[in-house]
Amino acid sequence: MTDVESPVYVPGHGLLEGRTAVVTAAAGAGIGGATARRFLEEGARVLISDAHVRRLKEYEAELAREFGEASVGAVPCDVTDEVQVRALFEAAVRAHGRLDVVVNNAGLGGTSALVDMRDEQWSRVLDVTLNGTFRCTRAALRAMRETGSGVIVNNASVVGWRAQAGQAHYAAAKAGVMALTRCAALEAAEYGVRVNAVSPSLAMHPHLVKVTTPELLEELTAREAFGRYAEPWEVANVIVFLASGYSSYMTGEVVSVSSQHP
Repeated sequence: MTDVESPVYVPGHGLLEGRTAVVTAAAGAGIGGATARRFLEEGARVLISDAHVRRLKEYEAELAREFGEASVGAVPCDVTDEVQVRALFEAAVRAHGRLDVVVNNAGLGGTSALVDMRDEQWSRVLDVTLNGTFRCTRAALRAMRETGSGVIVNNASVVGWRAQAGQAHYAAAKAGVMALTRCAALEAAEYGVRVNAVSPSLAMHPHLVKVTTPELLEELTAREAFGRYAEPWEVANVIVFLASGYSSYMTGEVVSVSSQHP
């Protein structure tokens, strides 16, 4: 963190009261975990999911202690597995009778020069980040068209807009998420469903520190207008807005949560 003043955490205002939500890749301190917490603070019932079963159960227990067991549940899911994706959304509808909001947060990054990148690296990043978002969006739309309403929020990235060395696979995947969002929005309108995306830059959390060099973190932080990285809950706040009635006429949009929109 720089010496720039820290942001003030805004309390919930009941913006998602009575809504049911699924949040993928939500087992911890990143954007998914922050989104699940913010949704609960806004009155939603939340089903969190992640491929990391132990961390998922630990976070479910933490949230249940704070918000009550009736408000939060957890279903492990690897978004590269269609069977598991179907089971996740079936569980959500079974538990709550309907599905109001889905946040597709699951993604996988990595750094590799294109000339050295293996097919397996490329395919794995795209399968989690783009194909996983496709699978979950499809499953969400199938559930939401039955009720004639719903909101899907995808997690994109500023690298879907701008170039960054070593990120060809991740950038391609996130640009694909943006295009998927726009196309899905046109089709989903028929069902009364809105589809939007957020595009964050650098949202700091412990896992990111482990997989990113201090030099790169410093460089990325310096690019930001505020001279600091985003807190995960600041991105989650924008996701709350997109999930709420305050954005009722927005669909097909990719909202930058950064000063790095091209």
